[in-house]
Amino acid sequence: MNVKATAAVLATVLMTFVSAVARADDKKDIKIGMVAKSQSNAVFQAAYAGAKAAAKELGDKYNANITIDWQTPADEDAQKQAQAISALTGSGVQGLAVSCSEARTLTRAIDAAVRAGIPVICFDSDAPQSKRFAYYGTDDIACGTRVMDELAKAMGEKGTIAILGGNQSAPNLQKRVQGVKDTLKKYPNMKLLETGGGVFYHQETPEKAAEALQAAQNANPGIEGWALIGGWPLFTANALPWEPGKIKVVSVDALPAQLPYLRDGHVELLLAQDCYGWGHKSVEILLEKIVNKKDPADTRVIDPLTPVSKANVDEFGKNWDKWLGK
Repeated sequence: MNVKATAAVLATVLMTFVSAVARADDKKDIKIGMVAKSQSNAVFQAAYAGAKAAAKELGDKYNANITIDWQTPADEDAQKQAQAISALTGSGVQGLAVSCSEARTLTRAIDAAVRAGIPVICFDSDAPQSKRFAYYGTDDIACGTRVMDELAKAMGEKGTIAILGGNQSAPNLQKRVQGVKDTLKKYPNMKLLETGGGVFYHQETPEKAAEALQAAQNANPGIEGWALIGGWPLFTANALPWEPGKIKVVSVDALPAQLPYLRDGHVELLLAQDCYGWGHKSVEILLEKIVNKKDPADTRVIDPLTPVSKANVDEFGKNWDKWLGK
């Protein structure tokens, strides 16, 4: 190779290096605020893991340094959520992902963020009257319907049931309860426990949920089946103190702590929400909005429920090793 050709090759290599350095220097900094319902709820820890993974995976695609600012209260508190949204708005985040403990309280804070030029997506629990541009999560009426249909199948379409309802103010859970109640009307030989309206609300921690379920069962031994519209009590051990199969249980969610209840027969079926995707998909949708000014095709992006039974529990459980980096 002559001197001129060698010089040309070196020049090309140098230009490529300089271009790469320039691209690295040109990377945008994008900070996304994330406000879930509570840090004590395992489903939101999974959502946070998904958001962090998306930030790491999508940096090159969007030529950006993406970070997640997790500002979630220790336990459910809509007022603290609103304060967190306001603080994140003032800190200059480029986007917000929010799961609403109580839609009315959060709508004002969400709208203020949007007025400040910050796009907001709701996940898991929506604020449909707010100025958020999209929602990602479960169709809650359909979720309640599926829980009831599966419970009816497990009980042979007869018997008395109760509903474990979580936070009474959460809009997503209100819809799930309604879905269970409406679907129950299809089954003439089944009924909702009359005491207390058959719905037992509680603080959304594993311990409080287990206490509420056990107290209700002890006070009402005629309950033959439980519709758990959230998996809260199953995040702790020994939450169902009866012989496996004696009382039928169908629950939403399929986190690692819940899977032993399937294996030992205490639970008939788990309906897995895309908890990891609440974070991952929300970040994906936000980045398209922030970088490319692109909205999803529909403002409501619905993730399907995945049935997890004793037959596929081990295979499904492998997902969590991947999702949580184990």
